[in-house]
Amino acid sequence: MLKQRTLKSIVRAAGVGLHSGAKVSISLRPAAPGTGIVFRRIDLDPVVDLPASALLVGDTRMCSCLERDGAKVGTIEHLMSAFAGLGVDNAFVDLDAAEVPILDGSASPFVFLIQSAGMEEQPVAKRFIRIIRPIEVREMDRSGEKWARLDPYDGFRLSFSIGFNHPAIDRTGQQVTIDFAEHSYIREVARARTFGFMQEVEWLHENGLAQGGGLENAVVLDEYRVLNADGLRYSDEFVKHKVLDAVGDLYLLGHPLLASFSAHKSGHALNNALARALLATPAAWEYTSFEDREPVPATVSRWLTLPAF
Repeated sequence: MLKQRTLKSIVRAAGVGLHSGAKVSISLRPAAPGTGIVFRRIDLDPVVDLPASALLVGDTRMCSCLERDGAKVGTIEHLMSAFAGLGVDNAFVDLDAAEVPILDGSASPFVFLIQSAGMEEQPVAKRFIRIIRPIEVREMDRSGEKWARLDPYDGFRLSFSIGFNHPAIDRTGQQVTIDFAEHSYIREVARARTFGFMQEVEWLHENGLAQGGGLENAVVLDEYRVLNADGLRYSDEFVKHKVLDAVGDLYLLGHPLLASFSAHKSGHALNNALARALLATPAAWEYTSFEDREPVPATVSRWLTLPAF
């Protein structure tokens, strides 16, 4: 049986919010089977719980933000990506501010925190969302058409392409396919950092965004080049960060996917639109789990048992 996972112990960290610039402390705690991932605003009285749900996502400007009962938790996608990549089903996330700390701008510090806490299996089967019919969302904007799609697949595979018309990005890989039966989340995805452009800083600040951003927690570009002295972590770091975000955004469905995800120029808003479209189309998906007597597809067993995953 493929079992649910939680943390073995409590682990804590502190940092600043990417968009708010505010200091924030975060604690990751074990949770009972079937709890899911639950964010908790412990600075509020009474404490407000915000379950990690695609249906609670409000603001999608430059991040995914949960909203409930007047409370918000923003920039959840990197932590959600780490939970998904490491197969953590159940955890509480305690915060004393309205945003998850950005740390280094990737999911890697959260992977480290989860590994430091340790993981343990729980005596309940892991529940998957299996895609049985294709579902797709599309939109047009000034940059052209964007789309995101889910297709049936016995495993979890993501194919993503971007198009920024920027010389520094044009020199890198702009399309990638990650199949977690073959690729390690930790090695191939988790270290990809968020990125931004100097020419957008004034607009972002005027709109209350990127107040805590800088070279220590993002890849920053001017009109021609990457400004970070250490360069890129992957030759295709830009598109891999988009994959990292998509893994986190899709985990807001509440369960790991058995699906092939493909997208072109998708972001948090379109990822969330796809998740909502899926939940609104019951004929396109079903819940499934793998009990003791049920065969586990090799693509799934390799995905969840890779030593470095």
